[in-house]
Amino acid sequence: MFNFPQSLKFLAIATILGSTMVACGGTSQTEAPQSQGAAEQTQSTEPVSLTLVSYAVTRSAYEKIIPLFAKSWKEQTGQTVTIEQSYGGSGSQTRAVIDGLQADIVALALASDINQIEAAGLIEPGWETEAPNNSILTTSVIAIVPRDPNLQITKWTDLADKNLAVITANPKTSGGARWNFLGLWGAIAQTGGTEAEARAFVTKIYQNAPILPKDARGSSDVFYQQGQGDVLLNYENEVVLANLQGENQPYIIPTDYNISIDNPVAVVDKTVDDRNTRAVAEAFVEFLYTPEAQKIFAEVGFRSVDPTIAAAFSEQYPPIENLVTIEDFGGWDQVQPEFFGDGGIFDQIFQQ
Repeated sequence: MFNFPQSLKFLAIATILGSTMVACGGTSQTEAPQSQGAAEQTQSTEPVSLTLVSYAVTRSAYEKIIPLFAKSWKEQTGQTVTIEQSYGGSGSQTRAVIDGLQADIVALALASDINQIEAAGLIEPGWETEAPNNSILTTSVIAIVPRDPNLQITKWTDLADKNLAVITANPKTSGGARWNFLGLWGAIAQTGGTEAEARAFVTKIYQNAPILPKDARGSSDVFYQQGQGDVLLNYENEVVLANLQGENQPYIIPTDYNISIDNPVAVVDKTVDDRNTRAVAEAFVEFLYTPEAQKIFAEVGFRSVDPTIAAAFSEQYPPIENLVTIEDFGGWDQVQPEFFGDGGIFDQIFQQ
C-alpha cells in the first residue's frame, strides 16, 4: 500500500518503442533516486528495473518526466533505476498485461482498463485509494479538428448534419476512442435527447468513419500524415501536442458540453511483489503528482490535477460549461459491458 511522505522523489529511463514492449539495444540504465520512506524498504543500491505500460499519447510526457525521477532517485538512494516503457492503445495494453506483459506500473486511458487487470488478479482491490486524487493522474476533454479551417462547426450535431468523414480510433482497442464514443453519445443523451436519438446520431458518425485506427496516435497519423477525413476526434492533449510539433492545425474544444477524460495510474501488485520493486514503483507514482511532473503533463497537452499548475495553464485549457463524467453514464462497471462489451452498443452500431 502507498505511504506518501512529502519528501518522496523519483525515477528512470530506458525507452521502449511500439505498442508492445521492445528493448532498444539492450537495457539502458538511467541513474535514479528514491524517497526516504522507500529507502527504508529498499536498502540495496543494486540497479533495479521497472516497466511502465501506458497508452500511446502519454509518451511525450513520460520521456521528459522519467529522467527527472531517475536523477532524484539516484541522489536520494544511490540506486540506478531503468524504466522500460511500452506504449499502445489502452485496450491493447490492458490485454497485454493480463496476457503476461510484466508491468510494474500501468498508466492507462480509463479506470475500466485497470479494473480488468484487477479482475485478472494482478492488482489488489482498492487501487483507486492508493494514490492521490483517487489515482486519477491527468484529465483531458474531446477536441474536434477540422481539416478545413473555414469549416464551421458550432455544435456536436454538425458532425452528422454536414456528413463529415470523421476520424476516430476503435473503441475495442483504444481507451481514447471509448471516451470519444461516450462524448458523442452524451452530446445527445446527456443534453435532453433520447437513447434512440443518441444511437441514430452515433450510428451516422461511424457510418462516415472511413477507418478506425487502433489508438489515438494512429488516428492522428491517419488524419495528419495520410490526409484522410474531414475532421479528427481526439484527446485535447493529443491535438495540443500535434500543434506543438508543428502541425499548426486549428481545433475546437466544445465548451457547451464535453466529457472529462480521467486518466488513472496504478502499481501492479503481483509484479512488484514478485520482483521486489514495490518501493521504487510507488515512489515513481508519487513523483507523477509532484508540481515538476504535473507541469510537464500540462506542457504537452494534459489538464493537470494540481490546482496550482492548472491555474497557471488556465488560458491554454478553456473551462467547460457542462462537463460530464463517467459517473453520469453509470460508472465503468455499467458502461464497459453496455457499450463496449461483446454484443454491446458499439458492436450493434458497427454491424450496421
